[in-house]
Amino acid sequence: MIAGKKYYGPGADIWSLGVILFALVSGYLPFEDSNTSILYKKILSGDYSTPKWISPEVKDLIHCILEVDPRKRYTIENIRRHVWYNMVPDSAIPRDILYP
Repeated sequence: MIAGKKYYGPGADIWSLGVILFALVSGYLPFEDSNTSILYKKILSGDYSTPKWISPEVKDLIHCILEVDPRKRYTIENIRRHVWYNMVPDSAIPRDILYP
């Protein structure tokens, strides 16, 4: 979107989810710079560093989601099959706290 090229909506949404996941596990955004031009260059090149305190599994998932080439970027199906996503089995998710 930043490059002004035509984009595939679901792939752009996956990218956004990757940014949110990064922020949730690290406490800050993957791409930051006070200079907008430099910020855009970082985003377009996928230039970010993960903190050392997050697990290798979530680092791998973030890397696959924040893939700058949309053709190589993970899809929802890929995410659902990823080891980090599957660390907590569905049967362990409490259902009694969810609203009907």
